[in-house]
Amino acid sequence: MFDPGTALSRNLGPSLRRWRVLNRVKQQALADELGVSQSKVSRWESGASEPDGLDRSKVERLLLARPNSAADRALVELVSGNSAPVHLVCDLSHKLLAVSPARAQDWHAGVKELMDRPLWPYASEGIQTAEQSLGVKGWFEPHTPDVVFSTERADFPEMTIPESRIRITRLALSDGRFARLVRDDTARLA
Repeated sequence: MFDPGTALSRNLGPSLRRWRVLNRVKQQALADELGVSQSKVSRWESGASEPDGLDRSKVERLLLARPNSAADRALVELVSGNSAPVHLVCDLSHKLLAVSPARAQDWHAGVKELMDRPLWPYASEGIQTAEQSLGVKGWFEPHTPDVVFSTERADFPEMTIPESRIRITRLALSDGRFARLVRDDTARLA
């Protein structure tokens, strides 16, 4: 099975730089907090090298989406109250951040059981294939395009993924971390 963390690891640098700039953190201060050299942070941000091992874990923890601001909480509320089948996940970990009632209808497990858990274990082959192609489709670029793909039906004890066309949108939260809005391509956000 494809590991989404591998693709994201190659793209942690730009996300780290965006987070640092939006939060007005100097490279040296971030390096001190992470316990690495400033030049190492610079190499990660430029893509010259990738964090690995414990360094990767520290960077991933830093970049996990946490919708804490008023604007981010409003986004969560908009998704949670939407009449269309839509959900919001952390772009890095795929942890569920919000889900509409229409999307939750296809889920056999309760929303509370799935909240803050990665949804990646429920990815169909179509979803996995789409995830593998995100880098070449510009997903990690500053002006991220939506990605539309087809998925086949997949049944799991916790949920059913219906056969459909999916549109994903990468959204920067107010603190520079990223979330992913997932909706049926035919769905109109209400």
